[in-house]
Amino acid sequence: MYLKSLTLKGFKSFASATTLRFEPGITCVVGPNGSGKSNVVDALTWVMGEQGAKALRGGKMEDVIFAGTSGRAPLGRAEVTLTIDNSDGALPIDYSEVSITRRMFRDGAGEYEINGSSCRLMDVQELLSDSGIGREMHVIVGQGRLAAILESRPEDRRAFIEEAAGVLKHRKRKEKAVRKLDAMQANLARLTDLTTELRRQLKPLGRQAEVARRAQTVQADLRDARLRLAADDLVARREEFANQTQDEEAAREQYAMVQDALEAGTVALAEHEQAVARLTPSAEAAGQTWFRLSALAERVNATVRIAHERARHLDSVQSAGRGQDPDELEAQAERVAEEEMELVEAVEMARETLEAAREQLAERESAAAAAERAHLAAVRAVADRREGFARLSGRVDTFRTKVESIDAEVARLSVAIDEARERGEAAQREFESVQDQIGTLDASELSLDTHYERAVAALRHADARVSELQAEERTAGKRVASFEARIEALTMGLERKDGAGWLVENEQDGLSGLLAGHLTVEPGYEIAVAVAMGPAADAAHAESFAAARDAVLALRAADGGRAAIVHSSSVAVQPLSRPELPDGARWVLDLIDYPDRLAGAMTALLDGVVAVDSLDTAHRLVSDNGRLRAVTKDGDVVEPGWVTGGSDRRPSTLEVQSAIDTSTVELAAAVRRAEELDAALSGALAEQRDRRESAEQALAALNESDAAMAAVYEQLGRLGQLARSAHAESARLTTQRDSAETSREEAVARLAELEDSLRSAEDEQSGFVGDGESGDAATTMEREMAAAALTEVRAVEVEARLNVRTAEERAQSVRGRADSLRRAARAEREARARAERESAA
Repeated sequence: MYLKSLTLKGFKSFASATTLRFEPGITCVVGPNGSGKSNVVDALTWVMGEQGAKALRGGKMEDVIFAGTSGRAPLGRAEVTLTIDNSDGALPIDYSEVSITRRMFRDGAGEYEINGSSCRLMDVQELLSDSGIGREMHVIVGQGRLAAILESRPEDRRAFIEEAAGVLKHRKRKEKAVRKLDAMQANLARLTDLTTELRRQLKPLGRQAEVARRAQTVQADLRDARLRLAADDLVARREEFANQTQDEEAAREQYAMVQDALEAGTVALAEHEQAVARLTPSAEAAGQTWFRLSALAERVNATVRIAHERARHLDSVQSAGRGQDPDELEAQAERVAEEEMELVEAVEMARETLEAAREQLAERESAAAAAERAHLAAVRAVADRREGFARLSGRVDTFRTKVESIDAEVARLSVAIDEARERGEAAQREFESVQDQIGTLDASELSLDTHYERAVAALRHADARVSELQAEERTAGKRVASFEARIEALTMGLERKDGAGWLVENEQDGLSGLLAGHLTVEPGYEIAVAVAMGPAADAAHAESFAAARDAVLALRAADGGRAAIVHSSSVAVQPLSRPELPDGARWVLDLIDYPDRLAGAMTALLDGVVAVDSLDTAHRLVSDNGRLRAVTKDGDVVEPGWVTGGSDRRPSTLEVQSAIDTSTVELAAAVRRAEELDAALSGALAEQRDRRESAEQALAALNESDAAMAAVYEQLGRLGQLARSAHAESARLTTQRDSAETSREEAVARLAELEDSLRSAEDEQSGFVGDGESGDAATTMEREMAAAALTEVRAVEVEARLNVRTAEERAQSVRGRADSLRRAARAEREARARAERESAA
């Protein structure tokens, strides 16, 4: 069995799918810092089930997903697939090649697969642990773990050996089984308590169950009755629905007929409207004709009325002598008036008779109601006496039963009180016996607590010291590695590929390396000095002009490129006068430390060059003195009439050499600090081991003492609870017995009163039977007589109402007749007088 391949996709720095294939034997992964070597090891740890983010060098588990760069967006999941060759069957699975895949999403969801089939984390761990590999099998030794393993104690090494031997899986199974047994033991204890409690409640629950069964039967009957009623209601509703359906169908048919008629009427109306529109001109002409004819008709009618009036006048004159005698009409009027007066008097008499009949009817109704009330009162009195006697007899029986029940309850409570007192006294004696052990255990516990707290405090201090030193050691190691890598990279940068590099590489005679190797620049001014020196910053150094000349000829002959060469035999140069510089400006020559033999060359190169902080300062300085050149710390050069600057400038040899010198000094300091921290850490680890052993021993002793104290306190609490429960039960039962005895006394006194009342009621009942029957007969006779009299009066009252109505109708028939006759007599006399006047005329 061996690791065959590892595929990473979206895991840490591996954004694209990357597959690493391995062969049997030793495989080394080589690369510069930051290339992802440790991420490969983290991927192996992660795919085998690691759950701790710190073990994967992260703050949280989502950090394993590719977080994105300036040129690529972050991914949403990380996936690693581990393929193992299982040709020898080391893994307990029937496959010659086993692929284990772990997948994780940014929302925290994760998946595991074995040969493409979904599985659990436990399945992966058990599969790997059977072959001696896995997350906790120490197959992968991460950074910082080697020292911990090498410096581990013998018992820690034993744990490593047992895990490597495959004991981990069985130990986990054992721990899981122990946890299940503990949980089962707790459930068993709880079940025992529940069984005891259920046995105590069994009889009351049995009675409640019987009541529940009866209630269930009643509920079943009630439910059946409700269902029957619901069925009847359903049948009725269905019949009603059928009838309504028929009515609705009839209404729909009638609606359809009316709708058809409406449509036909609408059509006819439209036709009639069209006909009216056609006949409107004719109608207007006919209207005008009608108005003319109406005027003519009015004229004709007026003429006819005049003719009729004249004819009637002539008829009245001719018939004046043929009318009824006025005297006879007045005599008839007098007779009718007398008859009307008689009828009015008859109406008044009938009304008086009716009023008397009504008063008599009211009296008879009051008498009948009084007789009915008296009869009802007599009947109710008899019923009340009988009911009161029965109720009194029932109360006597109830109180007799209550006294007997109270006697039985008092006897039961007395026995229970004696038993509760005996239990309480026994528990109290045992409680006092156990309580004597508390003092000794408390003193021992206090001493052990103090010792343990001191040991823990010392261990915490040692742990903190170890953690602090380990963190400092890791930091120092990183600094050392960082400085070494920086020096290595900078040294590689010194390997020039131009002419100067060719001369140094071929060790040209008369040359002593690069000029930058002979100069030391003040920190912070490397760029300014390199720009001020120009090509000389990358130049080679020659001891004389002849050597420089030979080097140039050699370059030309070998076609090795061009090179700048500074030689020490330069003619002495008279330096320029140095005017006063503004604040922050310095002469570049003062920023460089160089050998005396290079004084002339350096003066020739940098005389009159000033280093300043900004371009504005450089401009003012050059404007005031045109012989000077100014260079800023960022590498910008200002000279009379032109400026050089910008970005994208390649570091010069001088800058690189200065950085190497600075890093070398810092590396030496970091190495010394790392050695000091390593020595301090060794002593702190030894002290930590001693403190941990002391703390474990103190904790073991304290646990033993706690267990003993817990057992004693548990027993003490149980006994105290038992004693309190017994005393409380005794007090409660005593209160109940006293209350029952008080209730018995009250019940006995009340029973005596009720028995006396019952005897008195029996005597009254025997004498009341005869009187009650005779009184009932008398009230019954009075009620019947009152009812008969009421009937007779009602008949009289009805007859009087009929007489009044008849008289009113007769009087109404003759009312106004006498006036009519008198008016007729006056009219006749006037007609005769008018006829006589017309005749005489």
